[in-house]
Amino acid sequence: MIEIIFQKNEDAKDFYQYLQLYLASSAFSNNILHFEDQHIVKMKIESNGEKYGEIVKEAFYQFIIKSKQDHWFRRILAEQYYYEDEEEQQQILEIIHSILEGSRKDLAVFVSELNVENNLKTAISQIFQENIAFSFDSFVKFRMRPLMDQMAKFVEISIDEYKMEQEYQMFIQTLRDFLSNREAKLNQIHLLMDDGIHFFDDQFYEIKRSDLLRMIDRKLLFNHPVYVDSVTIAPLLSIAPTSIYLYAEDREQPLVRTIHNIFEERLIFVPIEKFYECKRQFSFIADEKI
Repeated sequence: MIEIIFQKNEDAKDFYQYLQLYLASSAFSNNILHFEDQHIVKMKIESNGEKYGEIVKEAFYQFIIKSKQDHWFRRILAEQYYYEDEEEQQQILEIIHSILEGSRKDLAVFVSELNVENNLKTAISQIFQENIAFSFDSFVKFRMRPLMDQMAKFVEISIDEYKMEQEYQMFIQTLRDFLSNREAKLNQIHLLMDDGIHFFDDQFYEIKRSDLLRMIDRKLLFNHPVYVDSVTIAPLLSIAPTSIYLYAEDREQPLVRTIHNIFEERLIFVPIEKFYECKRQFSFIADEKI
């Protein structure tokens, strides 16, 4: 008999449901007992005890990951970092999950030495080897203390990223406001990102760097000396074109995303090969006129 005691009946119910789910297709589906008043979940072991134990451990692991982990992250956010707003907590949680799921390699490097999944599974294996009856809350308090420290590290990294994203959004909105009050110096700009960044007018004549520098509104660089890119963003904002035709292979690179976030519907993505095709056509027309 395996017995797990919970302080909260809600936790006992949740774990009981996970056990039912994982044991539903096995011969052990009738081996679970749930005593609601006592907050206890008991599992009878008859035959194939090792196989049964593995199923129970997996159910216990999934219960912690899916029912408890976010609650603990939220508690760390509130108690250690004073983030009590649910919407803010949710945004930070999304960053945490993106790191845990491996989709944020840029942030994962800061916690590369931590493996929450493996460490949790190890702690679960140990408690099931040593005890056939234990308190879930004692397990959390003592066995999971090192894991809670690791989770706090994920929270710390994610808060820093959240703050940076908030600053970035404020920066983008400031530049949108700046753009909305400007008249277009040129209606159309062709921006080529291929072996450098090159500006072209509506006739596909390249705009010299010296001319671009003369067009830059100095208030931009004065008010945002760190964030505004004087090579690309500052000229585009100063010219404030009605349309920007952007030719780039990688639309996910940070500079492209920033241009898209600022100029939104003014930006038109075009394949790089189309630029060279159009430039040849305009050059041919110009030669014919000569």
